[in-house]
Amino acid sequence: MKHLIFPIAIEPGDSKHAFGVVVPDIPGCYSAGDTIEEAYANAKQAIESHLETLLDEGLPLPEPLTLSEHQRNPGFADFMWGFVTTRNIPALRKAVRINISLPEVLVQEIDSYAQARGMSRSAFLALAAEHEMAGA
Repeated sequence: MKHLIFPIAIEPGDSKHAFGVVVPDIPGCYSAGDTIEEAYANAKQAIESHLETLLDEGLPLPEPLTLSEHQRNPGFADFMWGFVTTRNIPALRKAVRINISLPEVLVQEIDSYAQARGMSRSAFLALAAEHEMAGA
């Protein structure tokens, strides 16, 4: 699955202030974290949530600018820059029906496991596949 890469502007934090994150390509997408690592993780979650919301509301996804175009914005003069890689939410929204064969007992175990976590069988299998491929 192709991932999406977004530049992020990071407002430096200190012992009293969190690291602030702005995603310039997605208006209104902000995040923060007490550490730089937390700021990156929260930015990924914010980006994916914003993309899902835009798609749910039928709104167009914003056109990305280059990093150098963002860096020329005087509003980001004192910010550091980084990149966040996210799941390709638009691609994940298009479901494709497939036919697979699994042992009956395994299907029952999958269904029980997924249902206990409020998931469908399909959602569980997709999550399991993503998890397995992420380790590759």
